[in-house]
Amino acid sequence: MTTTTHSHHDNVEKQFGSQASAYLSSAVHASGRDLARLGERLSVFPQAHLLDLGCGAGHASFTAAQHVEQVTAYDLSSQMLDVVREAAKDKGLSNVATCQGYAESLPFADASFDIVISRYSAHHWHDVGQALREVKRVLKPGGLFIIMDVMSPGHPVRNIWLQTVEALRDTSHVQNYSSGEWLTFITEAGLISHSFITDRLPLEFSSWIARMRTPEALSKAIRLYQESASAEVKKYFELQDDGSFTSDTLMAEAYKAG
Repeated sequence: MTTTTHSHHDNVEKQFGSQASAYLSSAVHASGRDLARLGERLSVFPQAHLLDLGCGAGHASFTAAQHVEQVTAYDLSSQMLDVVREAAKDKGLSNVATCQGYAESLPFADASFDIVISRYSAHHWHDVGQALREVKRVLKPGGLFIIMDVMSPGHPVRNIWLQTVEALRDTSHVQNYSSGEWLTFITEAGLISHSFITDRLPLEFSSWIARMRTPEALSKAIRLYQESASAEVKKYFELQDDGSFTSDTLMAEAYKAG
């Protein structure tokens, strides 16, 4: 793995380790229409072994564990995984195991999982293409991949605005991708695209900043940048006086050929 990759991964772990408990209690992460959809989708796979890639504080893992046989919660941050283990115990979920590592280098044998999911993690991955090739490798033939993340609007002006506020808030942010980019990533990894659902996610500014412990100078920079936004950008992101705004989200499914 390159020095650049290592330094980025170190940055991700540093950013998220100390905020693990904040993510467990985050309303954005603990609830949402995508989690409800995920639960419904997984309810038809009671025998499945599932990998949650970049599990964070484990909300998608906990939803999955109520429907499938076994969940492996996988994350770069050891402190996040500590939170997942404790929360799973508190919830009485005995079918959640944890494992630490990079999305781009999975420590699992070929064809280990029936399902791989990932929620609000992919925008931190150093190499999405490599991560998806690993997803394909560890999926069984006919296996299902479900990705959920904040989505770039695709439009250049709106895209640069979103990436800028995300990067100012979180130095480990790499990029949000458009639906077209996700389709390309999925296809190039050798997976078969099945469905795309888009939605809108309101983000309350003060908790959004607090979750990442964004330094005050960068929080102020975001507010100044928001104030300078065009009328079109303000309307699209439903920008509020307090800095709250609404992002696009994507939930996409793909299969490994049987």
